[in-house]
This record gives sequence, structure tokens and C-alpha cells, in this order.
Amino acid sequence: MNRGFWVSGFPLAAAVLLALPTAHAQEHGRGRKYKPPPPTCNVTVTVVRADNKKPVEDAAVVFHPLKEGKNDGNMELKTNEEGKVSLNVIPVGATLRLQVIATGFQTYGKDYDLPDDAKEITVKLNLPQRQYSIYQSHPTNDAGQATPVPQKPQ
Repeated sequence: MNRGFWVSGFPLAAAVLLALPTAHAQEHGRGRKYKPPPPTCNVTVTVVRADNKKPVEDAAVVFHPLKEGKNDGNMELKTNEEGKVSLNVIPVGATLRLQVIATGFQTYGKDYDLPDDAKEITVKLNLPQRQYSIYQSHPTNDAGQATPVPQKPQ
């Protein structure tokens, strides 16, 4: 005794009625709108020693994307044996504050604009320098300002 058409345990009429609201919402533009993510810039950072240009392995490279001049989060990656690290999540057109920290070297920091879909950055790390002290005499330049005297660390 067959009492009408059945689809997956439902009467055919019930299946049609369940599908109507979904089709109606799609026709009138209701529901979620898909917004594709913005294009991103592939940032590649190479960290080398300033004195001999050899790569610095295991240096901490911290990416700080800036939004309206303020820090919008950060991500830290370590360099590989070639001194390189790459990141592909910062939108094109953003400003990036880059910080590099490595044991035995001065900390590096600089802001970069990312106008294109790729950016190659080479960071040359210097060895630590002697701290400036107000308790020592320093030579001055023509403007009367103290000029730094390069000295080797003790």
C-alpha cells in the first residue's frame, strides 16, 4: 500500500516545502555575503651579520602589522640555517614594523611599507656597542653635539 512518493523517509510534498525558504532567501540576496580576503604580501626576511654577511640562524623575527599607526598584533618566526624567514598573511598596502632579536647582536627595528605582493628585506645585525654614558667626556661636532666614538665591547 503506497501512499504517495517518499524521499529519504519524508513525503515528497514535505521535501519540496522545506526547500522553498532556502531558494527564496537566495533569490532576494538575504543571508551571508561572501567577502574575499584582501591580497597579501609575501614578506621574506634575510638576517645576516654586518661584518661578514654570514646568515644568522635561529634569530627571532617579529612581524608587527600596523593599523592606523598602532600595533595590530604580532607574529614571531625563527630564521632557518640560511638566515631566512617568510610570511604571507599581511595585506598589501599595510605598514609593517619589523623587529629582529638574536643572541650576541644588537636588536634591530624598522618600519616598512608593503605596496606590492612581494617584499625582500635584508637585515644586517651589528655586534653590541658600548653604551653611551653621560658620566664620560665625549668629543663634540661643530654643532656642539656629542659624536659617538666607535669602541669595541669590553
